Amino acid sequence: MDRRGAAPRPAHIQDMANILLSKRGDTSIKTVGVNWVYNFIKRQDDLKTNYSRRYNHQRAKCEDPKIIKEWFDQVQITIMQYGIAFEDIYNFDETGYAMGLIATAKVVTRAEMTGRPFLVQPGNREWVTSIECINSTGWALPPCIIFKGKVHIEGWYQDEALPKDWRIEVSDNGWTTDQIGLRWLQNTFIPATNGHMIGKYRLLILDGHGSHLTPQFDEICSQNDIIPICMPAHSSHLLQPLDVGCFAPLKMAYGCLVENRARQNFNHINKLDFLEAYPQARTEAFKAENIKNSFAAAGLVPFSPERVFEKLNVQLKTPTPPGSRSTDSAPKTPHNLKQLEKQASTIKKLLGQRTQSPPSPVNDAINRLVKGCEIHMNTAILLTKEVQDLRAAHEKKRQQKKRSKRQIAHTGGLSIQEGIDLMQQRNEAQETEDTIQMETVQSTFQPHNTLS
Repeated sequence: MDRRGAAPRPAHIQDMANILLSKRGDTSIKTVGVNWVYNFIKRQDDLKTNYSRRYNHQRAKCEDPKIIKEWFDQVQITIMQYGIAFEDIYNFDETGYAMGLIATAKVVTRAEMTGRPFLVQPGNREWVTSIECINSTGWALPPCIIFKGKVHIEGWYQDEALPKDWRIEVSDNGWTTDQIGLRWLQNTFIPATNGHMIGKYRLLILDGHGSHLTPQFDEICSQNDIIPICMPAHSSHLLQPLDVGCFAPLKMAYGCLVENRARQNFNHINKLDFLEAYPQARTEAFKAENIKNSFAAAGLVPFSPERVFEKLNVQLKTPTPPGSRSTDSAPKTPHNLKQLEKQASTIKKLLGQRTQSPPSPVNDAINRLVKGCEIHMNTAILLTKEVQDLRAAHEKKRQQKKRSKRQIAHTGGLSIQEGIDLMQQRNEAQETEDTIQMETVQSTFQPHNTLS
């Protein structure tokens, strides 16, 4: 896998080991431990772990304690002034994706390889944006997906697994706009949060993006008892819960799904692929505990500015050099299949009973034979699993091709349910029109009775 540009993650190796264990013939289902992969790599001198691409530490450093303190003072004053309950605190922001790019990953590669290994990726850089919003009690609002384009496509709304309260918007470049921000506020945030209000006011924490600072946005907030409060510039990595604990695992999970598609030789990720993968990634990242921890790490709920002050002026630590690995090259044959191991043990026992001499070349030959059988049997198991995954992926691709590419005549965003309703209305209108035309044709060619 490494040689073909798809070096596996440690999690993939763990999956391989569990697949092999499930095929050993044991009555009880076994799985390897949490640290098994790393211990396995340590035992193999020809393997090592590395990152698939360079880790970037560059980021704007506007970590002025005075500015951070003023922010928390403003938040505390706002909460006290309007009597806002902690259950009514929300954070929303946009995050963007290049649909075909994978995430940075630690992979297992050849020990003699120098530098960082490459991972083959689809490479589709078409931009898509998702508007996300989370609540301090641990739940997330339905997202708004913004695709690059000018019209809606029926196929986007034909996936039965896609939640009906999600919204889809289109823009010229796949980025958010002032109008999209307003429609999100009116059609998603207000309806989704009205039923969860503890007090009269809701606090909406946001960054300084232009689409959040329009007079229309502020007016709608004022009319609906929403108090928007903006963070200081270049501080979202410290103060915004979505940036602190949600967006990173979300993009990592999505990147893993794209990487899995690339390993199955799919060299293009389109909008339908994104709509299929994004709900899975979102479920992985937006867990209740993760959302609560994000608000806590940002010092908001519970209100604890010290959590953020502790992160200021952090110095990068020099990594500890790895310890030297053993150079013991004594062969260590692994035992993977229970039945094969039992048979080999029986043969050796029989040979030992027949002779009291030291181990003969026959034992060495048996060991080599057993190892060769294990390799081929394990390879067959993994190839079978790979074929199953490929068949499932190709079946999904075949189903995608059956989806309609007809355009929906609508300006602005649509929820999944609204898109389905528009398609049904058009289909019903088309059926009615076809029926009328058929009746007209039949009446035209029907013979008329005449009196002689």
